[in-house]
Amino acid sequence: MSVAPQPPHSQIPRASIEAAVRRLDPEAEAVLSVAPLAADRAPSELKHVGYGDPALVRYSTKNGAEKRLVFRTMGANWFGHDRRSDRAALALLSADTYDAIPRHIRVLDVGGIHEDGSLTTLRDTGELYLITTYVDGELYAKDLRRIEDDKAAKPTDVARAVALASYLVDLHTAPFEGPPELYERAVRDLVGGGEGIFGIADSYPLGGPVSRVRLASIEERCVEWRWRLKTKASRLCRTHGDFHPYNILFREGVDFSVLDASRGSVGDGADDVAALVINYVFGGAVVAGSWSQGLAPLWDAFWTTYLAGAGPGVLDVIAPFLAWRALVVASPVWYPDLTHDTRHTLLRFAEDALVHGRFDPSEVGRFVS
Repeated sequence: MSVAPQPPHSQIPRASIEAAVRRLDPEAEAVLSVAPLAADRAPSELKHVGYGDPALVRYSTKNGAEKRLVFRTMGANWFGHDRRSDRAALALLSADTYDAIPRHIRVLDVGGIHEDGSLTTLRDTGELYLITTYVDGELYAKDLRRIEDDKAAKPTDVARAVALASYLVDLHTAPFEGPPELYERAVRDLVGGGEGIFGIADSYPLGGPVSRVRLASIEERCVEWRWRLKTKASRLCRTHGDFHPYNILFREGVDFSVLDASRGSVGDGADDVAALVINYVFGGAVVAGSWSQGLAPLWDAFWTTYLAGAGPGVLDVIAPFLAWRALVVASPVWYPDLTHDTRHTLLRFAEDALVHGRFDPSEVGRFVS
């Protein structure tokens, strides 16, 4: 589904705005004018960036009165509003909160703009929905649980690890151009997003199995890595954004499909690599004896294939991505039944990656059995 950027109010047909006004006010007769509402853009104003594009709409009513309202569209910018979903969230949050604030302007409508400039209201709706196609297949996670139980990998299992690495090589090395702000946004989301390191750390219960001091130390190291990664914008590429075994469906052999691409699907390929390989480490840490003949062949096959195709640069940047994913699999919320020793091992893996400037896949044996 391809979606054009939302146009400013100046490109919305007068008829569309007039139809919206009549829907809101049965007494409305005609729109008299639509003009930029630029009170905060006076020549003496130092502020040059805004989050919206408001227009003052004047309309007449059937009894001859004149009324006014403000029609707003959301402008794209690099302050967390570069994605359409960001701007949708901004509009919906306004609709959900303005009326709760004393003396605040009131929300009359919220909706979407079609490519032809017509408007669709969401005023009477609740949660949004998404409809997708359907594909058959078995979750890759099922393969990993079998390998852990059997403590041995089959040739098909190794071939699937190679296929997944090859898929990521193709995805990450395909020509892609974009401003460095896209990369910075991805790194910012990695560290400070609600689904990122800060959000996952916040989900760890106070007084739980992991101390606040330990979590704070991991966060501090990840913030240091954020500033290190800001210089790596040349690594910007298309990504899946959540490439883990519960979003991969295999059919026969190495035929597979993926689900639920996330976080704008652009950033650093290390994101996808970490999301997958942490699960090999997880299995090796959780199930004693599952590594050497089971998950290690997958680990080795994946890394050999990916590094040969995408190059070794990922090893210089992957540490905070591994830390993020380790925080997920060590989480008392996501995995409450882990033993203390297993949780400690997973976090130690994250901490070890963060203190080194370059990740060495061959050193993983220190954390798995």
